[in-house]
Amino acid sequence: MLSLGSAATVLSQGQNQGGFVAYPQRPPGDPSAIERGKGLYGANCTFCHGVDARGGDGGGPNLVRSSLVIEDQKGERIAPVIRDGRGSMPKFQLTDTQIADIAEFLHTFPVSSRSGRANINIVIGDTSKGQAYVAAKCAACHATAALAAFAAKLEDPKMLQQMWLMPGNAGGRGGGGGAPIPAPPISVAVTAPSGELIVGELSRIDDFTVSLKQSDGTFRTFRTEGTGIKVEIRDPLSPHKQLLREYTDADIHNVTAYLVSLRGRP
Repeated sequence: MLSLGSAATVLSQGQNQGGFVAYPQRPPGDPSAIERGKGLYGANCTFCHGVDARGGDGGGPNLVRSSLVIEDQKGERIAPVIRDGRGSMPKFQLTDTQIADIAEFLHTFPVSSRSGRANINIVIGDTSKGQAYVAAKCAACHATAALAAFAAKLEDPKMLQQMWLMPGNAGGRGGGGGAPIPAPPISVAVTAPSGELIVGELSRIDDFTVSLKQSDGTFRTFRTEGTGIKVEIRDPLSPHKQLLREYTDADIHNVTAYLVSLRGRP
């Protein structure tokens, strides 16, 4: 915490620099922990918070100026949010050491009063490696022509990266409009003890009930606990969600570079 004298000095310096306030920086962290944290952040956090942790056109809240991150030392403040989720942010099953490494990486970003997003070029991957990754992991569902059409719709590389990582998720920014490519609806199949099958778009599900909307617009709710009803959730984005746990930072950059290279192809 800044003393009044230190705060006055920083504010004075900021006024002399056109309103830019440079907050006191942390001492250098453990290089090994920072490198591990960078990889974990790239695999689990980049798709929402941006490569520079300041958010972006396809990212979530600015983490660099987040009071939670600023007040954190070794991951103790951000751990509950990572493990329990918050708002649209899902839960992540990471160890204390992994969270501490992510915190160490986040603490390498200098904190200042400048809140604008950094203009960072994220198209730095290896196109051929990205093509190989797509062939191995994505080709079963996505043809090259479809990927080229997809890439052509998204001029901003950050948004392109966000949308292939998780379609429909434009990050948790309020008032920023919807995602340019909406997420496909999650459907649910309910099988009654009699064998009757009811299929529709999932509306709500909890430990006791499931609600769905049928194709004619009718909403139905079924009690599931102790009734013998079977429920099957059909999420088209399930493979994307599974891969989010597996991507390395290099995988993300390589695939993005490959998709950018597909623009203009017939």
